[in-house]
Amino acid sequence: MDNFEEYLRQGEPNKAEKAEVWKTAIGLQQVDGLKPSEYLISAAKKNIEGDITIEEVQQLIKSYYKSKTIRINDTDGTEEADKVSANIAKLLSERSFAFTVAGFTAVHRRIFDGVLKFAGKIRDYNITKKEWVLLGDTVLYVSASDLRKAIEYDIEQEKQFNYRGLNMELVVNHIAKFVSGLWQIHPFGEGNTRTVAVFTIQYLRSMGFNVENDLFADHSWYFRNALVRANYQNIQNGVTRNPEYLERFFRNLLLGEKNELRNRDMLVRFTDTVNDTVKSKNDTVNDTVFSLIKQNSKITARQISESLNISLSTAKRRIKELKEKKIIKRIGSDKTGYWKINDK
Repeated sequence: MDNFEEYLRQGEPNKAEKAEVWKTAIGLQQVDGLKPSEYLISAAKKNIEGDITIEEVQQLIKSYYKSKTIRINDTDGTEEADKVSANIAKLLSERSFAFTVAGFTAVHRRIFDGVLKFAGKIRDYNITKKEWVLLGDTVLYVSASDLRKAIEYDIEQEKQFNYRGLNMELVVNHIAKFVSGLWQIHPFGEGNTRTVAVFTIQYLRSMGFNVENDLFADHSWYFRNALVRANYQNIQNGVTRNPEYLERFFRNLLLGEKNELRNRDMLVRFTDTVNDTVKSKNDTVNDTVFSLIKQNSKITARQISESLNISLSTAKRRIKELKEKKIIKRIGSDKTGYWKINDK
């Protein structure tokens, strides 16, 4: 990925649009800690250079993973990252958009075509998700029985909203509120954030905004955590919904501001109602690699690097040191496994 980013920086201006599409498509995989293969990167470069079409990239990736000599099980998520990246690049290269429930579910179907059996299908079960930024707690998502009505309501309300006469600050705040509400519905079993991100880019384009920049690529995990914080409240522990982090993201995206986007700023701090002191679930929150692993056993090295504002190589080195000291141990694969802490 580092070589790819260097390649993009050296690209020619007439190739910039394709390069931005691919950077966003690949960068969004960081939401789930996934990393595309060098094969996908190579194919993306050929598309940017004009040697092959995006459709040909998609076909190359499909053929690549049909070979049993390449991969039998997608234990590290690379196959998913490759296929989804190519699918998102195809979507973002198009200039068509349907601002409807069918259009929204179609985005999920097309993104996860060939990856998820339930691509484009609204879930029929309720879900919870442990969030690193909430110290293991979950946002309350819409009940399975109400999902379609919830999407219909949010989209219809947005269609009827009149932006005329609003200054840009109010426009940004409203867009952040709409996107936050749509994400909170969480209508799919997996892939909700990537779907909302692509749908949002398409919607903003339809409104005349130029969103061809690096924010979704470079800060996709921040985007997700900001959505979490905008939809979470725990009144008993002194935590209310906080849209400021999401608004900060959209201010950078739409107004060209340079607000700092740091994941660690969004970690919840629970209030002790007895003595009004701030504490985490473990009575303290230290910005260290070990403390982050303690809070979220499934956290990835990339998420740690973004949370602590350190390089990925530094995060990996600190994880390696903890493993060598036998303080932590990796159980299972990079994608589906978790960190086990030595009790001693």
